[in-house]
Amino acid sequence: MENLSSSRRVVVTGLGVVASVGHTVEAFWASLTAGRCGIRRVTLFDPKDLGSQIGAEVTEWDPALHMDPKEARRNDRYTHFGFVAAKQAFSDSGLDMAVEDHDRVGVIIGSGIGGMWTYESQLKVLAERGPRKVSPFTIPSLIGNMCSGLFAIEIGARGPNFGVVSACATGTHALGEAAHMIRRGDADVMVAGGSEAAITPFAYASFCSMKAMSTRNDSPETACRPFDRGRDGFIMGEGAGVLVLESLEHAQARGARIYCELAGYAATCDAFHITQPDPEGKGLSMAMKRALASAAVNPEQVDYINAHGTSTPYNDKFETLAIKKVFGDHARRVAVSSTKSMTGHLLGAAGGIESVICVKTIQSQTIAPTINLLDPDPECDLDYVPNVARGAKVRTVLSNNLGFGGQNAAVVFRAL
Repeated sequence: MENLSSSRRVVVTGLGVVASVGHTVEAFWASLTAGRCGIRRVTLFDPKDLGSQIGAEVTEWDPALHMDPKEARRNDRYTHFGFVAAKQAFSDSGLDMAVEDHDRVGVIIGSGIGGMWTYESQLKVLAERGPRKVSPFTIPSLIGNMCSGLFAIEIGARGPNFGVVSACATGTHALGEAAHMIRRGDADVMVAGGSEAAITPFAYASFCSMKAMSTRNDSPETACRPFDRGRDGFIMGEGAGVLVLESLEHAQARGARIYCELAGYAATCDAFHITQPDPEGKGLSMAMKRALASAAVNPEQVDYINAHGTSTPYNDKFETLAIKKVFGDHARRVAVSSTKSMTGHLLGAAGGIESVICVKTIQSQTIAPTINLLDPDPECDLDYVPNVARGAKVRTVLSNNLGFGGQNAAVVFRAL
């Protein structure tokens, strides 16, 4: 495996988040460290006929306050979230496009599902009003690369630009591939992450038919319980997480505030089943091992793992097994938590917001907890930072994300 520490180093200089528990990084992090949950009964549509009626919605949200109102009307909810998170991250980085080489700045903001609201609403128009009433903005609004394209237009970034689609591994893949572009010299700056807005009737009906989502509708705030014996499925979340990545040389030359280094990344496939993780954790184990190797980090050096931790019976058990395979005796000592217990599962945006969490963990020396962990599953027997945030010395962090299709992604952040 290539030791990427010998090539251009990649650092994080900007963070942006839109989520159920906060529309800014500051509000988001304050909520997570306080153990606040963003899961409630769904209000974006009437869920009464569905098995799962709860989700982590972004509420009190008006995209026209953050972007051109005309563009807000033309674009899907997922694009709104990603655009605003990217705008936050870019502002946080202090980059000035008046002095940057526009050809050396790129954008990769992925989405696992894309413009689902547009898809559903325009299918309804087609059925009820006919083909001539379908909006001419339908295709640009629903495709999964539009958030990247729209933000590139906003800042004039002419470097690498596309979307990544790999289900729930999307956000991590977007960040990892963006880092590769900087390392090999294709760009100096990349704006990267994930965005999702799939709390819709069709998406819910589809996931409910798979029996993948929690039906603990009477207690939304305690429904997502990763690693707990009573977990019964994931809870949908929505929002976006976006980071600004730069080469170390570029960031230092402009005197940027540097959060940490994105030191390693790997992507693998289980090649096992379209929805179920490999029960032996082979693909995820390999992803973690390769990410650590690419960062030139030993397992014993990892202080915290932000787990995929979906609160599904299979994922949490198999991810625990994979961590044990990679970390050996250190698996009992490393802190592990699933912040999905508070944010819900943002699908293609999960890797984006969870990477922001990793960076904030290093910056603040605080580990966000796994809430609702009251009756631990005997097969999930690691230190999951139950219920209360923890102060700790944290220099190196690993984050995992898995997606339907057997996709695995792991990324390593470390203090400079």
